[in-house]
Amino acid sequence: MRIDIITVLPQLLEGPLNHSIVKRAREKGLVDLHVHDLRNFSQDKHRRVDDYAFGGEAGMVMSIEPIERAISQLSSQREYDEIIYTSPDGSRFNQGEANRLALAENLLILCGHYKGIDQRIRDHLVSCEISIGDYVLTGGELAAAVITDSVVRLLPGAISDETSALSDSFQDGLLAPPVYTRPADYKGWKVPDILLSGHAAKIDQWKHEQSLERTRKLRPDLLEGMEE
Repeated sequence: MRIDIITVLPQLLEGPLNHSIVKRAREKGLVDLHVHDLRNFSQDKHRRVDDYAFGGEAGMVMSIEPIERAISQLSSQREYDEIIYTSPDGSRFNQGEANRLALAENLLILCGHYKGIDQRIRDHLVSCEISIGDYVLTGGELAAAVITDSVVRLLPGAISDETSALSDSFQDGLLAPPVYTRPADYKGWKVPDILLSGHAAKIDQWKHEQSLERTRKLRPDLLEGMEE
């Protein structure tokens, strides 16, 4: 998989994309990540990539020309399965979407900034708009990092124990069950006996029941329509 990210603040992505699972996936050649500074596509002598909004709207808007130039140049080199724009009014990102994107060969992520991007980019060049939550960030770089991390960890070989990703929260629409490790008894706080029983079928049933219980308590919205 190849992921290209267009941003006005490439420094914000250096940490998230160069550590932990994403770093190991890059080293293994499972994902080819490239961060592009949008200012390199500006023809303004000051490398500006924003301008005032028509109609008197407060705040600056990312200009159409450098963005179109960047997307066109990258698209001339490969075909992208999705050209993603990170925006607070995009579709809510979830595990299902991460699973879908993990099957792609090439992804391009455009990080929003300032007041947003010229609408014509969204109308003509963007194929998918994603929000990671109902709040506003300074820019889309952190959202791009979240999307990248959640997708890369699903690539075969990215996690040493691939079954671990299959038991993550949201993979089956439920929250993950509680987990425990040694010691089995710490200051009187004990691990549930069922987990020490060695009875695989009963343990699986217990985990499923715990997932349902946790989901009902913490995220009942995930169960809407599921238990009808």
